[in-house]
Amino acid sequence: GAFQGAGVGIPTWAASCTVKHHSVGFCSVFHCIQNSVNKLATLPVSSASLDHGYCVSANSNLDDRQRARRKGQIRLQTAMALQVAATRAASALRNAHALVVTAGAGMGVDSGLPDFRGTEGLWKEYPPLSKLSLDFSDMANPEWFQRDPCFAWGFYGHRLLLYRRTTPHSGFDILQRWAARMRFGSFVFTSNVDGQFQRAGFADDRILECHGSIHFLQDLHGGPIFPADKVDLPEVDTSTLRITEAELPRCSDGSLARPNVLMFGDWGWNSDRTDEQRQRCSAWLAKVRAAEKQQEGVVVVEMGAGEAVPTVRRTSEALARELSGTLVRINPRESQVPGDLDGVSLPCGALEGLRHIEAEMEQM
Repeated sequence: GAFQGAGVGIPTWAASCTVKHHSVGFCSVFHCIQNSVNKLATLPVSSASLDHGYCVSANSNLDDRQRARRKGQIRLQTAMALQVAATRAASALRNAHALVVTAGAGMGVDSGLPDFRGTEGLWKEYPPLSKLSLDFSDMANPEWFQRDPCFAWGFYGHRLLLYRRTTPHSGFDILQRWAARMRFGSFVFTSNVDGQFQRAGFADDRILECHGSIHFLQDLHGGPIFPADKVDLPEVDTSTLRITEAELPRCSDGSLARPNVLMFGDWGWNSDRTDEQRQRCSAWLAKVRAAEKQQEGVVVVEMGAGEAVPTVRRTSEALARELSGTLVRINPRESQVPGDLDGVSLPCGALEGLRHIEAEMEQM
């Protein structure tokens, strides 16, 4: 069954794979592009890396003018590669009857949310963690709610307030427009706990949050889940990252509440809400599989999912194999797609990649 197992566990999927090839009608500007440029579409080249000029600084014999020329050539090749990849992705989406959206922390970066990649961004946002040499995995531990709940809620409370106030970027609207054209619409699988898909207007019954949601609470021992929308939280001073004991969120019986979020080493997480989401996803996938026998296409669009916690990436790959679909992977650093998949790689941020694809779809 789809999405078996809880939280960060990697689901077991069928190993079979059918690779489909899409014939792509390129725009006239690409008629003169050589096959070598087409291959660039699958290379994990980061435009951010190009901005630092790492490709042209290795040769110390180049003068500034030559470096600038070489850097410009590489940037042009990267732009061409992105457009080729976007055209391939657009063609697959035009022919698809179902869209699977998968997203990791990088999806929220264009909305202004931190992705906490490494410790630099985390420590800049929360100085007390730097002083204690705590990284994200250290803080994402349920033990803090036992040992120092005022500190734990300082961290999670600040994030909850941040997510409540954040407006999703326009890439969410692009995805919804694509899904609206398809027979089965879309289903979202995300490791993000920020609730941005719901806030952007995605139907709640078409979202699977594999790590839970910070917008729901529970007690420390796996008790009933309840919404956090009526919980008033104080403004958190990030220089101390603490709230008072009187400000701690509590359950109806007065016991201490915690976010309904799957943390590391978390045996107290109540998975009921996520289990229900998983069941709805399985039912939707069953309908999509039945339609696949009619040779209708499925596209998996993955954004901002890295290798550090690979749940989303592995799920994207497994779904693409099981559904004989196309995997469109958008990631500025880790955009490579396994060779056994019908895949498209866009080495850029989520919003940039979605806009590239949307532009190509509008020309078809």
